[in-house]
Amino acid sequence: MEMNQYLEVFIDESKEHLQTCNEQLLELEKNPEDLKIVNEIFRSAHTLKGMSATMGYEDLANLTHMMENVLDGIRNEKIKVTPELLDVVFSAVDDLEAMVHSIAEGGDGKRDVRDVVEKLHLIEKGEPISNTGKQQPQQAQQVVENTGQHACTYDQFEQTVITQSKEQGFNCFELSISLREDCLLKAARVYMVFEVLEKSGEVIKSVPAVDELEDEKFDHQFVVTLVTQEDANDLKQKVLKVSEIDKVDIHSIEVSDFATKEEVKNDNEQAETPKPSQPEKVESKKEESKASNTKGANVSNKTIRVNIERLDILMNLFEELVIDRGRLEQISKELNHPELNETVERMSRISGDLQNIILNMRMVPVETVFNRFPRMVRQLARDLNKIIELEVIGAETELDRTVIDEIGDPLVHLIRNSLDHGVETPEVRRAKGKPEHGTVKLKAYHSGNHVFIEIEDDGAGINKEKVLEKAISKGVISEDVAMTLSDKQIFELIMASGFSTADQISDISGRGVGLDVVKSTIESLGGSIAIDSKQGEGTLFSIQLPLTLSIISVMLVELEKEKYAIPLSSIIETAIVNKDSIMNAHNQKVIDFRGKVVPLVFLDDVFEVPKVQTEEQFFSVVIVRKGDKMAGLVVDSFIGQQEVVLKSLGNYLTDVFAISGATILGDGQVALIVDCNALIK
Repeated sequence: MEMNQYLEVFIDESKEHLQTCNEQLLELEKNPEDLKIVNEIFRSAHTLKGMSATMGYEDLANLTHMMENVLDGIRNEKIKVTPELLDVVFSAVDDLEAMVHSIAEGGDGKRDVRDVVEKLHLIEKGEPISNTGKQQPQQAQQVVENTGQHACTYDQFEQTVITQSKEQGFNCFELSISLREDCLLKAARVYMVFEVLEKSGEVIKSVPAVDELEDEKFDHQFVVTLVTQEDANDLKQKVLKVSEIDKVDIHSIEVSDFATKEEVKNDNEQAETPKPSQPEKVESKKEESKASNTKGANVSNKTIRVNIERLDILMNLFEELVIDRGRLEQISKELNHPELNETVERMSRISGDLQNIILNMRMVPVETVFNRFPRMVRQLARDLNKIIELEVIGAETELDRTVIDEIGDPLVHLIRNSLDHGVETPEVRRAKGKPEHGTVKLKAYHSGNHVFIEIEDDGAGINKEKVLEKAISKGVISEDVAMTLSDKQIFELIMASGFSTADQISDISGRGVGLDVVKSTIESLGGSIAIDSKQGEGTLFSIQLPLTLSIISVMLVELEKEKYAIPLSSIIETAIVNKDSIMNAHNQKVIDFRGKVVPLVFLDDVFEVPKVQTEEQFFSVVIVRKGDKMAGLVVDSFIGQQEVVLKSLGNYLTDVFAISGATILGDGQVALIVDCNALIK
């Protein structure tokens, strides 16, 4: 069967199952006695194993099976959950993620996992993990290849069949059958065993699978699950009569082995699986399950997966449509033809609705970025010998995919910074009268056309004196300037290039690189970052980001014959200012705007626009804001608001001051988009 057509779905679903494993393992660490969590992890691992085997990625399937065996021991209460055990399982999940990543990059998904396999095998046998290393690599590899010898594990459908059969008075047995070591025709003996069993009942499952048994891809042991009305002793005697059978172990399967009856009942209702009057053949049940699952999917989950490249193409085409829409609106105004005006207005409404749909299609929950952090915090806290709890709020908040792609690394750096420099060790926290465990809050929420992401810790806070001392010694500021800075301005110094207050450089916080990279990345996305801190109480990093980067609302303004676009997200208000009300302060022209002193920025000077001297008594001013700072941009006139497509200036014009891009207007003219953040600096 050609598998390439399913590869994309396999990769996406594998990532989802591994993410579930990561999340549920973290929950299991908090609630080690909760078997429902173990069952959830087991189901994801089991599904991943089946998918991997179907796609032919045996290494992935084998390692997942090894992990399954440990999980099976936990849910059967043969293995106790400990932090050391979870370290090993997390390590296995890391290897599985690396394998899936390899497959996504076009690789074969192979990886040297002998160390983690050895540890999993020791856990399964109940031996201390510290004994790893004594087993030879060849032996460890053999463990992976022979995972089929272990007892059966059941997916949700198989559990349903067993449960319903038990309810109807049938017995469900698991038979572990061993052939003699000198058995020559193993496949023939397996066939004979199956022939005996199928006369007594219905085979639900075998491990290894039937095709592997037929190809003799097993040693001398296999396991068969049977639904029957016969008792265990009769079955055992019948199987032992087959020649070259060495041993038969048989035990009854109880519903409590894998789930409560209530859980199975609920799953049945969700899957809409019809209750059979009697056990049927495995093949027919699988087809029935497939049809049932398809039916359920059609009813409850009307979604499809779309390649992001197709959405990018759709977005580019729509951007061209927005440009043409603006051109039509311009022509319509000039001609003033009633029917044309009506048609253009209707087209504008429809394209506006279309724009909302396309933008929403590109919106992705920040959860896709936040998902990686609980696991990261757990590991870093262990490395730092700290007790830290991560609290995630608003993970469902949505952002444009282009922003999501870029925001991950800055958030990683900020969280690492909070863990390393912010939250104190348990001993220090006790001495300060704080609880032993520190808390880092990761919060996302919408506000207007922006998304805010906050990282807050209850740690030591920022030492202002230490920051100023370091800034002066590094030459970032002078001592005179240091005396005039507010608390927030002092905190912002830690984002200066090469700045670090760490006494020791560590791998955790980034070797003293500081937060300048974080700041530049966020500002390149049209966002901003602010810092607030109270010494001894904690620090808050607040990031403001635009919802989307492709189509933005702007105020068009004119300077002589040139047009400029100022993003509405930066504008507070527009005003007409009398020349007489302009004042001078610190060699800067300023105005009094609603009780605040606002500096004026003359755009014709900034952009060197040739100007004609006039005797105008009034200035047109656009009041813009960045954080707590404001400025008044002086222009010749206002044109009006418009939605425009933001286009890059290309590689040759990356360093143009205070210009973030350009757009094509309806009349074909190019308008440059003003970067208000750069002007306010």
